[in-house]
Amino acid sequence: MVAHPEHRGWVRGQRRSTAVTVPDVDITAFDPEAPDKPRFIHAGLAPSDRAFNGVSTVIGVLVLVLTAAIGFFLALQLIPTIKHYGFSFFTETDWNPDQNKLGVAAALFGTVEIGLIALAIAFPLALCTALFITEFAPRRIKATLVSLVDLMAAVPSIVYGLWGFFLLQPHVLGLSRWLAEYFGWIPFLSVDTDAHSATWAETQFTASAFIAGIAVAMMVTPLTCAVMRGVFAQAPIGEREAALALGSTKWGVIRTVVLPFGRGGIIGGTMLGLGRALGETIAVLLIISLVYKVNIHALQVGAITTSSLIADRFGDSTSLQLKALLAAGFVLFALTLVVNTIAGMIVTRSRSGAATEI
Repeated sequence: MVAHPEHRGWVRGQRRSTAVTVPDVDITAFDPEAPDKPRFIHAGLAPSDRAFNGVSTVIGVLVLVLTAAIGFFLALQLIPTIKHYGFSFFTETDWNPDQNKLGVAAALFGTVEIGLIALAIAFPLALCTALFITEFAPRRIKATLVSLVDLMAAVPSIVYGLWGFFLLQPHVLGLSRWLAEYFGWIPFLSVDTDAHSATWAETQFTASAFIAGIAVAMMVTPLTCAVMRGVFAQAPIGEREAALALGSTKWGVIRTVVLPFGRGGIIGGTMLGLGRALGETIAVLLIISLVYKVNIHALQVGAITTSSLIADRFGDSTSLQLKALLAAGFVLFALTLVVNTIAGMIVTRSRSGAATEI
């Protein structure tokens, strides 16, 4: 090291000598034309952060492996089913083991039917609830409303089934008759009975896909509302204030800023709710009367879904019939997976989906 005594300073009027040491460096060793070499900077994560990253990675991979394993197991059951029943397994509407006729066409139709009914009811409820919580609810009750809506998702499905069977069904029969009376010209809402008669057959309107769809709608509303609420809360404050500064009303801000910003979340949350509705089992099984045929009359008694078919036939099936039920489960698994995947892609690719959890 070489000391440079000429580096001196003055402190409070007194002369003070400070020696600054400079390492002996051969300046001829530097090549000004040599390319710069980037240096690697280690983040230096704490041990707790490294442990959290490792555990999170393992859990995420484990979830993917389990999902793939479930799909692979169900897909294996599809092979002997097709070998025995052929591809008519997907087009046959009857499930009659005595006649060696098994098919999932009616069950798939009922699954989609009840899912769409539930979606038609849950969508406006979830949308209006999410808008009220994010835009209109006072701050002091907003957290309570969020907790109450999320609490609906924690209610077991069997409770919704009992509620739909004992409480909802007697009060919905009048609505079903009114729909059949005034909108019966639509095949979907027609019933094979005279809805205009003074003494109408109530049994024709019980245990229908419409009643089951209402119960399922209450189950999927919290999930759909949570996604929409998260998206609406991310609407840019600057755009809100700009709209208000231009003289827009509260509804004008919602119509021009919040809804366009959250369009992807609305679509994605709705499809996630549809995926949830397609796989509902217990609530549907408690309400509907199982009929192994395609019933396009949603208000009329009788329906069948894939999940209720599996739950109803699982206990008394032979080995081959059990494989057929598992094959039907694979079809439902693939359908739900496709719907949820499309919903996730829509949410993440939307303007508001970058930070939205689904």
